[in-house]
Amino acid sequence: MNLSMVMDLYELSMANGFQQSLAGDEGVFDVFYRKVPDDGDFVISAGLESVITAVRDFHFDADDIQYIKNLNLFTPSFIDMLINFKFTGDISAIPEGIPVLPREPLLTVSGPLEQVQLLETIILNLINYQSLIATKAHRITSAAQGRAVMEFGSRRAQGPSAAVLGARAAIIGGCSSTSNVLAAKQYGLPISGTMAHSWIQAFPDELTAFKKWAEIYPDNCLLLIDTYDVLSSGLPHAIQVFKQLAADGHQPIGVRIDSGDIAALAREVRQVLDQAGLHKVKITASSALDEHIIHDMINDDVPLDSFGVGEKLITSATSPVLSGVFKLSAIRRHGEVIPKIKISGTASKVTLPGEKLTYRLYDRVTQQMVGDLIALKHEQVMDTIIGQRINGKVQSQEETLTHFIAIPLQQQVFNQGQVVYESPDVLHIQQVKNKNVTAITQTLAERTDYPVYISKALAQLQAELLNHNES
Repeated sequence: MNLSMVMDLYELSMANGFQQSLAGDEGVFDVFYRKVPDDGDFVISAGLESVITAVRDFHFDADDIQYIKNLNLFTPSFIDMLINFKFTGDISAIPEGIPVLPREPLLTVSGPLEQVQLLETIILNLINYQSLIATKAHRITSAAQGRAVMEFGSRRAQGPSAAVLGARAAIIGGCSSTSNVLAAKQYGLPISGTMAHSWIQAFPDELTAFKKWAEIYPDNCLLLIDTYDVLSSGLPHAIQVFKQLAADGHQPIGVRIDSGDIAALAREVRQVLDQAGLHKVKITASSALDEHIIHDMINDDVPLDSFGVGEKLITSATSPVLSGVFKLSAIRRHGEVIPKIKISGTASKVTLPGEKLTYRLYDRVTQQMVGDLIALKHEQVMDTIIGQRINGKVQSQEETLTHFIAIPLQQQVFNQGQVVYESPDVLHIQQVKNKNVTAITQTLAERTDYPVYISKALAQLQAELLNHNES
């Protein structure tokens, strides 16, 4: 699907203006966010594969061009540029699955101003949503403490694209499977699903419905037991069917509870199943779950084996927006790099100027993460550097950082318009996420927050531009 028209009108207006007034200039834009959803510690990066596809395929069809012409806003030379559009710039990005902190560039785009400006909306749309859902999925799966979490959100997603991309992001964040068939097919995701209440309602009685399901799916029999009454109807009928399956040489999978007091019901269901000798039958809970509900149930030793999570995951209901931004940090003109800054009365909204790199710092002895460093691209980052905190309670105090190994986070994705990066499969990205989250969590366990520093040179550049613009 061609996503090139998924843009705000001002992208076209500014690109047209850039072509007329700043032809030949190149822009460097950073994509970053300022606040972690749900008051968390970090965001899980996601959406890069979608960005690569969108930028690689960015073009304007004949009917797009005709529509833009009919707006009577743009010059003939700009229309010609759109007709022949081909991105010729560079993109570097933090790979998917990596925990990212506020103000760290997830992605940097550089190239002719009139080209790069056109990419703003679609890049933010893809990165913001998928990183948001991956982060929410991480919170939910962490609360589940190793129990499987199935993504069940397609019907509550804000549109089909959100359902598919959200399912992919949910797997990156830690979900074990999705119920979305298109997402599973398109991205090679594990797929799972049970039944709806309509299956039971369609038969003359619940027992008949269960028996027919077991007959069709004898080795994948998970029964929904709350259509009428969990304890007096659903569970006894499920046990009857499960015993027959076992007698026929099949292992029943489990039962699902989708309504009522799930904690109380799960305790009674587990007791009855065990009394019936069905110790291997698992109990799955669904029904508007989120990380807080799951956390409380597990802490209360509710005997649940897995969770189906839908609307509160696919919409990140408790914090439904990741406010990532696309900000100009430098202009390249005739071989000169001119740093740019956005000034605000709110300190966190003052941008970091210039071409930059973000490094993850590891202690040379323990190999433990000790913080992140944003430095100017040309700087030599050795094992000793002076940095200034830009997050947490300490905002301005300089610290001398020593005895670390600095690993750059961003990787080259486009080089002069050509894709030079191969996206890993989603389950590999999930493994990357798990490894990196474990490492950053170990650091967080020893301090109140995870520090992000800017180098002394970057801090000085920012101060110079602030003073220059305020004078």
